[in-house]
Formats: sequence, C-alpha cells, structure tokens
Amino acid sequence: MKRQLPKRHDLAPLLKFKTPQLSPKRRRLDKALTIDDLRRVAKRRTPKPAFDYTDGAADGEVSLARAREAFADVEFNPSILRDVSTVDTSRTVLGGRVALPFGIAPTGFTRMMQAEGEIAGATAAAAAGIPFALSTMGTTSIEDVAAAAPGGRNWFQLYMWKDRDRSMALVDRAAQAGFDTLLVTVDVPVAGARLRDVRNGMTIPPTLSPRTVLNAIPRPAWWINFLTTEPLAFASLDAWSGTVADLLDTMFDPTVTFEDLAWIREQWPGKISVKGVQNVADARRLADTGVDAIVLSNHGGRQLDRAPIPFHLLPQVVKEVGSDLEVHLDTGIMSGQDIVAALAHGAHFTMIGRAYLYGLMAGGRDGVDRTIDILQGQIERTMRLLGVRALDELEPGHVTVLQRLAPRI
Repeated sequence: MKRQLPKRHDLAPLLKFKTPQLSPKRRRLDKALTIDDLRRVAKRRTPKPAFDYTDGAADGEVSLARAREAFADVEFNPSILRDVSTVDTSRTVLGGRVALPFGIAPTGFTRMMQAEGEIAGATAAAAAGIPFALSTMGTTSIEDVAAAAPGGRNWFQLYMWKDRDRSMALVDRAAQAGFDTLLVTVDVPVAGARLRDVRNGMTIPPTLSPRTVLNAIPRPAWWINFLTTEPLAFASLDAWSGTVADLLDTMFDPTVTFEDLAWIREQWPGKISVKGVQNVADARRLADTGVDAIVLSNHGGRQLDRAPIPFHLLPQVVKEVGSDLEVHLDTGIMSGQDIVAALAHGAHFTMIGRAYLYGLMAGGRDGVDRTIDILQGQIERTMRLLGVRALDELEPGHVTVLQRLAPRI
C-alpha cells in the first residue's frame, strides 16, 4: 500500500472543530434528541415532589404504562417510491388551521414545575402555530396568557366546581380574553389516588421538610427561580395549604351531569370540546348534544387506574361518531411516531401534557420549543418513511396494532 504525507489542504476539511456552545442550557437541550432525553434532564433539575407530580399517575400507574405500551405495540406499514420531498403537517382543528397535529394539554400548578410556567407554554405554542390549553388549576391568569400570546390559539380548560358562579365567571373571562375553545374536563368527580404525591407530602406551595431540603441542594436553579419570582398562586382560586388531592375533592363537583354540560354549552360562544371520554356510549351521547369535539383520555392515567386505553378505544369511537364531531386523543404520547400512529388510527388531533412539562422543566421556554422541535421532526420523518405527504393521507392501513392485552372471552 503506497503511503504519503498528508498535505495541508487535504487535512483542512477533516479537522473542522465544532463551535463551542457557551450556554449550559443550550448544551443540554441540544443533546436531547427525544422526549425521554428531556425527561432525564428534567428529573435532574427539578425537586422530587414537583417532578413526581408530573411524572406520576394513580395507584399502581398501570393505566399510564398500558397507554405507552399501546403505542410501542404499533407496527408501521410503509409504502415505497412516493415523492415525499415535501410534507404538510397542518390541519384544520375546531375551525382554525394549526401547523402541527398536536397541541399543549392543560396542566395544573405549572409554575411549580418551572418558574416560567404557562407563559412559556403559551408563547412557544403560538410561535409554532399550535393550540395551548390553560387549566382551571393554572398558575397564570387567563388575561396574562392572552396578553403573552395574543396571536395564539388559546383554549381554556374548565373543571366544574361546586360553586357554579365562580366556574362560569372563569368561562366569561376566557371568552372576553379571546379564547376560542372551551375544553370541559369530565373525568374528575373526585381526585385519583396519586400515591407519589401523598408520599412526597405534595402541597401548594411546596412544604419544606428535611428530606425536601436535602433533595433541593443539588437543584439550586429551581429554588432560586422559585424564590425570586412572583409567589406561586392559583390564577383562578385562593391559596391552599393541603395536598393536591384534598384540594380537588374540596372544590370539584361530583354531581355534574349531561344536563349541566348542555347548560355550559348554551353560555359559551366558541367551540366546545369534552375531555375525558372513555367509552363509545358516552361519545355517542356527546355527539348528540352538539359538542364540537371530544378528547379520548384517561387523564394521563392520573384518575382511575386500569382505565380504558384511549388508543385502543379510538377506532370504535371514530366509527360511531367520527362524522359528527372531531375525535382528539391524549395519554401516553411520548414521540412524533405516537402522534402519527394516532392519526392513522383515526384521531383528528392529539394533545401532549407530560412531554410539554418535561421540556419546560428541562429548560423553560427554550425547553418547550425543544419539545415541539423534537416532535415535529419525528412526525415529518415518519410521514416521509411511510410514503405520506399530508396528514389526510394517513389511514388505518398504515398501522398494525400488535396486541399484548386483549379481552378474555
């Protein structure tokens, strides 16, 4: 083998050094290639009670595990030799065009996860052209979210309280602030048994104990942000010193019925979606009441453990009511592949909760942007590999659901 000394002009292209990234936050976000990567960063940077409130579910957390297994058990069926030089990820959702087939789900106590809270989520969503849903249990006011993201698709999520006047006052404020969709959550007559929160003594604001202090020592940035920004408070209710479960059981009304939903519908001027649907019969009845959309959801596994898996329920519901209203889906989504599978399986739209919060805890607004970027890249790449150029081309034939759980006859 003939050898020679390399010439300088031959070495130059081989010895290009990467420009160093001086921002520690930017470095850790750039290294995060998946939502699981963001979760690991979030866990390192967030005190255990706040992280576990996001990460955990009810009882044995079986519902959450099964929802994620359902997406893992999808087999894609790609087509070849298609022109996928460009792909269109946009879709009309509840009367407005969105750039991506997912939105940010309503999450409570968000500024406890990271000080930028709902403002980071709302502004990131507006920049990406996707909806942001503000929770009744949010820590930023309706008006402040509207002011931060005036051009965004802002939705308001309603829990019906025992004090109906206070509930409807929130609805009126959301309408006045320009929120275009009311997202009525109906699966919380009482709080689920969120055991991680009980074991952590999770209260609002966080209760300090020797264990809490020890856990906080390696996470000074969270505490500095927590202590030097506006005190944590609820945007729509008074301060509370008990556990989250106690708060939910005290406030939320277990007597709410379909008749109450019809009453709410009469008072809301925009689109209305009902979140927490878990069987075909309820989906049919909601379609007959004239709501605009339903969200198949078991509340991220945070309410009834061993609840139905929304992804498995999806085809039956779409077959029954898909021509009458939009069928959306959440619970278990941790990748763009999950979103594509849900759309092929019949969902019109999806929502992300934990995936958004992992990004928020990992890096504030920049972390939420990173979550959206990761999911967008995965959606576009999966569509191309399937041979699909637009969301409307996705169909059930693109997925085979491999079942490890099937009803016993």
